[in-house]
Amino acid sequence: MVKIGLIGGSGLEKLNLFSDTRELTANTKYGNPSSPFYSGFIGNCEVFILSRHGRDHSITPGGVNNRANISALKEFGCRYILTTTACGSLREEIKRGDLVILDQFLDFTRHRINTFYDHFENGNVVHTAMANPFSEMLRDKLTAGCESLGLSFHKTGTIVTIEGPRFSTRAESQMFRVLGADVVNMSIAPEASLANEAGIPYASVALSTDYDSWKHDEAPVTWEDVSKVFNENVKRVTSLLVHVLMNF
Repeated sequence: MVKIGLIGGSGLEKLNLFSDTRELTANTKYGNPSSPFYSGFIGNCEVFILSRHGRDHSITPGGVNNRANISALKEFGCRYILTTTACGSLREEIKRGDLVILDQFLDFTRHRINTFYDHFENGNVVHTAMANPFSEMLRDKLTAGCESLGLSFHKTGTIVTIEGPRFSTRAESQMFRVLGADVVNMSIAPEASLANEAGIPYASVALSTDYDSWKHDEAPVTWEDVSKVFNENVKRVTSLLVHVLMNF
C-alpha cells in the first residue's frame, strides 16, 4: 500500500473518490495545515487530500501554511505528493482547459516561507538540489494518464509563481513570457520547494483557465473567469488523478 498526498484547490474533497473515507486533522511544529484531510483508498493507494486554500477558499495564496501542509503529509507517511492548480496561459498554444504537466518553475514570490530551515543546526548545512523540482516518475504517470484518457495536454511547462493575490500587469505578463515561463499561478513554487526539502517526490498538473494579461485581443483575467473555466474542467483533472492512482 502506497501513501500519496493530494493537494489542490479543485474541490477534490467534495467528490466521492474513496472507499473507507475518514477525516483526519494534524498539528505540526509549523502550525495547522490549510484544512483537515480526507483519507481513503483508491486502488493500491492510501490517499490524503488537502484543500490548499481551505475548504471554503478563505486562505489567500500568501497565507497558505505550506510548511505545515507538507510536514503533515510527511508525518502521515506519504511517499509521493500530487497536486493540482489553476494557471494562466502565457502561450498561444496552451488553450483554456488544457492540462500542463509542469517540469520547471520560476519563483517570483517575495513573502513566502519556502524552506524548513530557519537556521542550520550543529553545522548541518542544507542546500537542497532543485535543478529538476518535479518528479520525472510522477510526471511520466501523469503523461501516460493524459494519453490514455485522450485529454488535451502539454508534456512540459515552466510555471512562474507570483506573490498574489492580485493578477499580473500587462508588463509583468509579457516579462514572464520573455523569461521563458509558459504558465503563471500563485501557489506551486514554494510548495514544490518544501516537498523537495522534505525528500518527497512531487508533481503538479496545471489547468489553464485564462491568458493572464498579455493578450491585447482578450480581456485581462478575472477571478470569475478562472473559477468558471476551472469548474467546467474539474472532472477532467479528477479523472486523470483517479487514473494515475488506480494504476500506481
